[in-house]
Amino acid sequence: MLRLVLPDGRRIPLGDQVTIGRASDNTLRLSDPTVSRHHARISPTALGATLEDTGSTSGTWLDGRRIGAPAPLRDGAKIAVGNLGFLVEGPRPLDDAGLTIEAAAGVSRYMPAAGAGPRLRSGWALKRLDSSEGPRRWVLKSLRTTDFVRLGDREAGLLELLDGRSASELVEEAERRYGPQGPVRLASLLADLADRGLVAGVEDPDRALRRASVLRRMITPHELVWNDAGEVIERLYRNGGRYLLGETAVTAIAMLAAAGVGVFAYLVAGRYGTPFVVAHRVGFGALVFLVGRLAIAAVHEAAHGVVMASYGRRVHRAGVKLIAIFPFFFVDTSDAWFEPRERRIAISSAGPVSDFTLGAVFSLGCLGLAPGALRDIFFQLAFAAYVGGIFNLNPFVDRDGYQILADVLREPGLRTRAREQLRRRLRGEPAADDSALLSRYTILGLGWTVVGAGFAAFMSLRYRAPLERMVPLPVVYMLLALLWLLLLTPLLVAVGGPLLKRLHATGGRDGGL
Repeated sequence: MLRLVLPDGRRIPLGDQVTIGRASDNTLRLSDPTVSRHHARISPTALGATLEDTGSTSGTWLDGRRIGAPAPLRDGAKIAVGNLGFLVEGPRPLDDAGLTIEAAAGVSRYMPAAGAGPRLRSGWALKRLDSSEGPRRWVLKSLRTTDFVRLGDREAGLLELLDGRSASELVEEAERRYGPQGPVRLASLLADLADRGLVAGVEDPDRALRRASVLRRMITPHELVWNDAGEVIERLYRNGGRYLLGETAVTAIAMLAAAGVGVFAYLVAGRYGTPFVVAHRVGFGALVFLVGRLAIAAVHEAAHGVVMASYGRRVHRAGVKLIAIFPFFFVDTSDAWFEPRERRIAISSAGPVSDFTLGAVFSLGCLGLAPGALRDIFFQLAFAAYVGGIFNLNPFVDRDGYQILADVLREPGLRTRAREQLRRRLRGEPAADDSALLSRYTILGLGWTVVGAGFAAFMSLRYRAPLERMVPLPVVYMLLALLWLLLLTPLLVAVGGPLLKRLHATGGRDGGL
């Protein structure tokens, strides 16, 4: 049986006739002023259902065309009635992916609520991935932000209960469906949704931020959104970007990126340049690095968007993100979570691939230039590209490398679970349910952090001579030591905190004896 998916996510089976309009005698009553009192009718047939207009003012639209006679409905059809849109959903095997259902921001104003209890805030999208994605194969995403949550079948089943019914009714129905654990799952689900601003009536995180302290407002990212970015990225894809995604082009890019790593290593070993130094001037070199890093980051984000466009996904938000006073470009690729795993990996990989490709281009340019300011500039740009590429591939922070690894291993929430297991082990707590995979990931992440910090510390030694010309030698070593300490701070925090708790607990037990 076909089902009509309402703008707020509720579903109506189309086994009986459904009338749509503002009047109270309609099966589906809408309060949107653009909807006529008796607007449209859906009638069941032997093969499914048909849609017809019933004398509305603005007309009834099916898949972008205004209908003048009864029209058959199909799985995936889109119906427009006034300003509201509906989706027709057909039955699917439980192992298959489902359609993406969206409830646009503000749509709840036009949908009568069932009661005053918890319900989803409008502005969300929901999709069921296929069974190969694992048990948490439902993705619920906010259309207002980049926040999303992955759910299991039972949590997804609880979503349809959030239609305004009272808390007691919610608990009773959750227990009826899923037994004693139903209310527990419901409470956990509501907490997750509230944290992401997806529950109506819970204060919007942006509004709470405006009332926060000055320090918190400074360290919390602020976004300057470019509303036309999605259209520009789609034009980039149509007007050249699609040619870079062909098999031949991808192979050539991979070979160029691989060659560039070797060339850059040769430049470093041969002292062809010094990071942040151009024409023997540290300030000018640092400026070149920062400007180049921003430009390379813009290409990095555009690459994510172009690959998204190749899969028919539109970038809804892009722009500049300010953390304190430091600008970063961003492209919202959260819609990638509605795509299969292989496509998500491709979208996540696009950014680092662009970093390493640009690094290769600048490295080869540096290699072919005579000594001078221009060669120094090319070296700074290559260095900026590789710094970005290495940082974004770090699997221990929530960047592209982590997303790629989590999808390759089919382990959503990998970082959080691995971090908790590491802390548990360092605190000396029982490890009966520890995962070997999480342990290997933790070792890989810690190793990556040590190697990255070591490389940065090695590169910092090249500043000793320029610094000696400005400050006394002891001050130089003090500055370098401070830099090395900052580089190792993430490792010290990850390992040192749990160990100190363990030592404190051990000391407390010994003192008690």
